[in-house]
Amino acid sequence: MRITRDTLLKIAKEAIDRQVRTNREIVAAYLCGSLLGDDFLLGGTADIDLVFVHDGQPPSLREIIHLTDEVHLDIAHHDQNEYRQPRSLRAHPWLGPTLNSCKALYDPRHFLDFTLASVRSQFDRPDTVLQRVRGSAERSRQIWTRRQMLPAVPGPQEFNSYLRAIWHVANAIAGLNGPPLTERRFLLGFPARAAALNRPGLYAGLLGLLGAPNISTHTLWGWLAMWQTACHALPSENIPPRLHPHRSAYYQKAFEALLGNPQPQAVLWPLLHTWSLAANLLPPQSDEVHDWHEALVQAGLLGPNFSERLEALDAYLDLGDETLEEWALANGAGEA
Repeated sequence: MRITRDTLLKIAKEAIDRQVRTNREIVAAYLCGSLLGDDFLLGGTADIDLVFVHDGQPPSLREIIHLTDEVHLDIAHHDQNEYRQPRSLRAHPWLGPTLNSCKALYDPRHFLDFTLASVRSQFDRPDTVLQRVRGSAERSRQIWTRRQMLPAVPGPQEFNSYLRAIWHVANAIAGLNGPPLTERRFLLGFPARAAALNRPGLYAGLLGLLGAPNISTHTLWGWLAMWQTACHALPSENIPPRLHPHRSAYYQKAFEALLGNPQPQAVLWPLLHTWSLAANLLPPQSDEVHDWHEALVQAGLLGPNFSERLEALDAYLDLGDETLEEWALANGAGEA
């Protein structure tokens, strides 16, 4: 199948038509994600991100629907109650930017018309922007603080918490001049966001938190092979939507494309994130978890160096707070 935006938009509309014909509880549906932009393909693959809003609690929160190995539907299901206070949504770190940029595809009751108008009003005001990014920054600090109260025996769960803290603080910084960065393009998009703030060193610091100085391109190719093994070992009854088998080529081909570009370290975030999620779902004594652990120890991300990672994360969180404060003062948002 030749993958074009028009083709994918047609597929999205057909998927919505099928759903609304059989489910009268769907009150609205909208398109979000990479398909809204020009650069929607990575490694020749793409997903179609749709959100269905239900009149009540939906039976599932997320589903993955296979179309081809290169394209799948990624459908989120929301309760309409999540949208009852539309003005407050403009300050939500994730849903606010999603609604601000989304494309309504089904809205017979004009529910989305009202919601989107409320969200988009004053969306880019400095005080609103600051409120959004503060939520992400505070989430990072909460994760770091909880980590201090746990035994210093890092495994997949602890490392996933570490990654979540990085994700939130980096998107707090990125959110000062754009929407949150997405998983596959996280490290591709961050340098421009940091440069726009006249803080290019934030990118180097982010790479340092992910162990980039200790990881060669050759090592990353080896990690990709171990990532494949870990994902294939996941029990079918315990796979979250993010790691669904229908998303395998979506990740693998993107990883291969990133490893082949001038900045192969851009693969670090999506590869580490999904691999660590998989390791957390596998038996602790399995070969796959052992390989994951040994690889991260050799990269200086786990083992005796983990306490140093937490110290570096603490310093980066402080740097993120300083960045938000400087931006607030420079843009008339008052003291942060």
